[in-house]
Amino acid sequence: MQMTEHALKRAWRQTVAGSDLLDDAMFPPTGTSRDQYTQRAGDPGGLFLVLDEDGTVRGYRSPYREIFTAQDLDQVLYFVAEEAVRRLAEYIVAHTPGHGPVTNLVTGQAQMLDRINPAWGSRFRSGGMDGPQTAQPCERDPLERLAWIAGTWREQDPYTNLAFFRGKGISAEQIALLHGANPEQVAAGTRLSDLRSMHGTGRDSWDIAWESCCFGQAGDWAFVMYHETPPGSRADNAALSRLGVTETVRLSATAAKAIYTFDYMRDGRRIDDDWGVLELIWYERGRAPYYRGGQLDFLNQAVRRAELDHPELTGEFELYFHALETALGLQLPRQDIQQETVHAAQWVRSNG
Repeated sequence: MQMTEHALKRAWRQTVAGSDLLDDAMFPPTGTSRDQYTQRAGDPGGLFLVLDEDGTVRGYRSPYREIFTAQDLDQVLYFVAEEAVRRLAEYIVAHTPGHGPVTNLVTGQAQMLDRINPAWGSRFRSGGMDGPQTAQPCERDPLERLAWIAGTWREQDPYTNLAFFRGKGISAEQIALLHGANPEQVAAGTRLSDLRSMHGTGRDSWDIAWESCCFGQAGDWAFVMYHETPPGSRADNAALSRLGVTETVRLSATAAKAIYTFDYMRDGRRIDDDWGVLELIWYERGRAPYYRGGQLDFLNQAVRRAELDHPELTGEFELYFHALETALGLQLPRQDIQQETVHAAQWVRSNG
């Protein structure tokens, strides 16, 4: 059956008739072009359906942000229901005495989707398009490996940029040198505490951090943390590839502008579903942050797992960082960084 506006609304009415949670008013506005978003849907954030001539349905959250494409009626109805129950869950948790605005939000969505259609509840819990892709529940401290740094990182503490590199036989020292680290200090195994002690008390720790980087190995990834690389940094994709790097993840925080970005490259190609710069500020609890069924759908699934496993984490950045650790294995050595025993080096220009 080709999907038309009439066919979709008729199917939605049938779904509503079998549910005590849904009504006709929950069906989102529709159109034939994303350019109609503002006129039909109003302010960005709400779901808007675009029906192509061939029956394809595309979902938008703004005139510029397509979040799914579907040619299957059940999938379209699911996405509409997913949006509807999220609004219900938000209202319920916000008006439940003794509970904050995020307590049980995601589990509430899952339970409501179960009531409408158990298959939809399973799909929601998987975080993917087709679910149920079961994952083992997390039974450890969610802040243990990477997410511990998420809170302070929002304020560019300890560094603006967290860069991770993976590949066969790669060296954190060589990667730090490409970024502009002082070769003598790298060779000597200088630690962050060494940099701070050599300047005595005459310089602010922020100045020292701004003119240097920290680096090391954690799990499968090498990492380099810094505020700003010096002029002449050679850490481009081609140079990293020559060192054996096949994957990079770069996270950046611009606290003054409330902009936080995620940049993932694999085999020299950016993984972004053609969305361009990926801003973490887009992530909202209970909503998949990336294109459904796209290149980053594995992160949608990891985020949902984190939401379900750890409702006690009230910070979205902590949840997101935990999902990155789960999906990609990203880690940072908490003790080494906090005790300043992590390897560090000044930028070459600092010794000039």
